[in-house]
Amino acid sequence: MKECNQCGKCCIKYANGGLCATAEEIENWENNYPDIYQYVSNGKIWMDPHNGTQLAVCPWLKQDEKGKYLCSIYFSRPEDCRWYPVSVNEMIRDECEMLENRDLQNLKNTQVKLDTLMSDSRPPLQHK
Repeated sequence: MKECNQCGKCCIKYANGGLCATAEEIENWENNYPDIYQYVSNGKIWMDPHNGTQLAVCPWLKQDEKGKYLCSIYFSRPEDCRWYPVSVNEMIRDECEMLENRDLQNLKNTQVKLDTLMSDSRPPLQHK
């Protein structure tokens, strides 16, 4: 598995209403990050603060001069973002560029690698 190359596929794919935030995250934004909270409406995130419609692109996703995507609220991002990717199958579905051909040969081992890689970001999956 390669390191993330910041292609932005995951952020772009789930920006248009595909993400949720917990009540605790929303409350934290309301109390501590009003710039983030302004994009919350009726418990939904990344809503246009002017008209209340769902934004097609995450307002916090920025592209640098080299074309890499960066999260401008990285340390305050929702758990949905923090925990992604949860499974190798999710990475395959989303055409994640971290996967290499050899990773696809043994999905169980690749999942273990992914869980280790993501251990600081999310709770581990239970494997059978």
